[in-house]
Amino acid sequence: MAMLEVKNLGISFGGLRAVNGFDIKIEKGELYGLIGPNGAGKTTVFNLLTGVYKPDTGSIVLDGTEITGKSTIEISKAGIARTFQNIRLFKDMSVLDNVKTGLHNKHEYSFLAGIFHTPAYQKVEKQMNEQAMELLRVFELEEEADTLASNLPYGKQRKLEIARAMATEPKLLLLDEPAAGMNPNETEALMDMIRFVRDHFNMTVLLIEHDMRLVSGICEELTVLNFGEVLAQGRTSDVLHNPQVITAYLGE
Repeated sequence: MAMLEVKNLGISFGGLRAVNGFDIKIEKGELYGLIGPNGAGKTTVFNLLTGVYKPDTGSIVLDGTEITGKSTIEISKAGIARTFQNIRLFKDMSVLDNVKTGLHNKHEYSFLAGIFHTPAYQKVEKQMNEQAMELLRVFELEEEADTLASNLPYGKQRKLEIARAMATEPKLLLLDEPAAGMNPNETEALMDMIRFVRDHFNMTVLLIEHDMRLVSGICEELTVLNFGEVLAQGRTSDVLHNPQVITAYLGE
């Protein structure tokens, strides 16, 4: 069974067909890339997969469960987590507390327990602190646990956003241009980290990316969007040598 299977996905905005007939099938444990020119519909696809937008047509099945049209919270609980092209951290919260926000999907205590800091509240907080610190160690951010997220260097903010997403214990991780704004050394480190996340957590990863070195270096399968429709799809090496892709995406 595929981790993600999308069929005939589509949405229109004011008469403009932003995504049309989008199909994709991603196997468990796969590193999959989604590329295309600016305005091709890539982020719209992510927004459809995560419930930000409701599709006009099509179906989305995650690990055998239909999630089409569900809310962002329902989809998060079902097992999809994402990052954003423009980093969205809680800048005035610590690194540790940013990761803990992702853990609240998995831990609960009553409103009164939170107000009065009952033993039940303290037990849950202790568990979340331990889990968050373990994730920070995995992402080599434990030394910055008490640092404000806004004070982290750019590359570490990217790592923190991924760590926070992983705190939700997803089945599928969506990365929206994770290498945006990174220098070559940071991009190389990011590639290693994405491979590590896939292997260490047995994670399935779908990423949007413009850095072709990153795409060709880590993605096993690739889909190319153009004007909201699939232009090419298949093994990365085959897709990147497709004449239509070279013309439409690489501009050659």
